[in-house]
Amino acid sequence: MSTSETIRKYRWVIGVVLLIALGTGAYLYWYAGGDKQPAYREVGVTRGDLEVSILSTGVVQPRNRLEIKPPIAGRAEQVLVQEGQSVTKGQIMAWMSSTERAALIDAARARGPEELKRWEELYRATPVLAPINGTVILRSVEPGQTFTGSDAVFVLSDRLTIKAQVDETDIARIRLRQNAQLMLDAYPDQPFDGQVDQIAYDAKAVNNVTTYEVDVLPEKTPAFMRSGMTANVSFVTESRQNVLLVPAEAVKMRDGNAHVLLSPSRPNGKPEEKRIRTGLSDGRRTEILEGMSEGEKLLVERLRSGSGSDAASSPLMPYGRKKK
Repeated sequence: MSTSETIRKYRWVIGVVLLIALGTGAYLYWYAGGDKQPAYREVGVTRGDLEVSILSTGVVQPRNRLEIKPPIAGRAEQVLVQEGQSVTKGQIMAWMSSTERAALIDAARARGPEELKRWEELYRATPVLAPINGTVILRSVEPGQTFTGSDAVFVLSDRLTIKAQVDETDIARIRLRQNAQLMLDAYPDQPFDGQVDQIAYDAKAVNNVTTYEVDVLPEKTPAFMRSGMTANVSFVTESRQNVLLVPAEAVKMRDGNAHVLLSPSRPNGKPEEKRIRTGLSDGRRTEILEGMSEGEKLLVERLRSGSGSDAASSPLMPYGRKKK
């Protein structure tokens, strides 16, 4: 192959490469936003309620957990309560015999019913009384079962509470009797309300994260709530009712002032920027205090998808991407 033919061949290859590069550039310019015009979606100013909350997780535990242990070793004669049953202070929960009484009653029983009745009247069983109003969360003894003085025959709880772990950066916004919304992982479709009952003074540090334990009492303890369940807690720090709201991304801050972009009032019109005054925000919606009224339309810039579908729906056409 001669030198001239080689040069012509390389020129042809270079030409093809340049054409491909130009075509790729044109494609990216046309379909990936080469016109430099943003795409928008239109949103309206609405009226509603707004809440700002702190999210946390916790575990259901008894507020006061009380173990009932017999003063002496012996045997349970009768057990009168079940787990989950509510008891009142002074209520008889069981009858027990000391080791000596149990041996004597067994001997009398062997001699006949009259002898048994005689000794049961002379040497009566000892009652086990509920020391507080509460709920039986553990029953570890059955009739006829023996026990020692170190065995907890019953465990009572005066009320179930949720012990939530709150980050130190949020603890300043938690206060006593503050409202909270509670939801158990086992029952995610049955939320219920509660209030802050206690805030720990001592912090816990786990993996270099400092948290404080906050006790949250349900306003009404659900029947399905059990000790040890995992719970999600939302502490309501601030709330507003019946206020003007816009999506948070519609508000732009510049030089310490809030601005929004008004939707054009006529076709092919240009959007206008307007200064407003904002209030509370939960990160998704922002309260409008001044500068807007209910029903007004705003523009929110959205991300390009590269397919041209977003631009085609832009209210700024023909300022958006050109239609094919």
